This record gives sequence, C-alpha cells and structure tokens, in this order.
Amino acid sequence: QVQLVESGGGLVQAGDSLRLSCLDSGRTLSHYAMGWFRQAPGKEREFVSSINLSGCATSYAGSVKGRFTISRDNAKNTVCLQMNSLKPEDTAVYYCAAGSRWDSILTHEYAYWGQGTQVTVSS
Repeated sequence: QVQLVESGGGLVQAGDSLRLSCLDSGRTLSHYAMGWFRQAPGKEREFVSSINLSGCATSYAGSVKGRFTISRDNAKNTVCLQMNSLKPEDTAVYYCAAGSRWDSILTHEYAYWGQGTQVTVSS
C-alpha cells in the first residue's frame, strides 16, 4: 500500500531554494513512476515534474525547467524535488503522486497522492 507523505515546504523569499521530500511509508515506491504537482489558490492542480522507476528519465513543466530537479532514492523510498531560484508564482501546495506512467502530466494517471506541503515565495 502506497502511503505518501511530503515535507520540506515553507516560506521563503524570491531567489531562495527549497528541497521537498516525499516518503512512501508503505515502502512500495520503487514500483511506481513518481510525479510532483502543485495547486495554487483558485487554480487547477498542475504538473510540475515526473521521474521513471529507475530515475534515469525525467520530465518538467516549462515553467520550472532549469530551476527544479527531481530525483529518487528507491532504497530509501523517497522522491525529492530540489527547487532553486524560486519565484512568487511558484507559491502553491505541492503534492507528490505515484502512478504507472512516468511521462504523464495528467492527474488522473496517478493513483496515489500525498496530503501536500505548502510552499510560499514572497517577493
């Protein structure tokens, strides 16, 4: 059973960095493609980044490419999102998700979700 818990969110200033982590306490993370999504107030949940089972293939939304890096450690049942050069428009609740297709940007392709962690970037 996949049980995802995100951590690492917080309040930072524009230009700062944050590192989000997602732990699968069910210890099945190695069986799934993983993704990060975010949802800002009044907006739909949107794709941020994804990674395949082995970690050798990744995908990014255009708005974060070059600033965010996704990684995974299957031995530790963890997927991380390193976020650099943060902008106020990155403010959102960030969710990690597990699914079968690493190259999907669609929320319904991911079967399991964490509860989210708030990231707030002040200008």
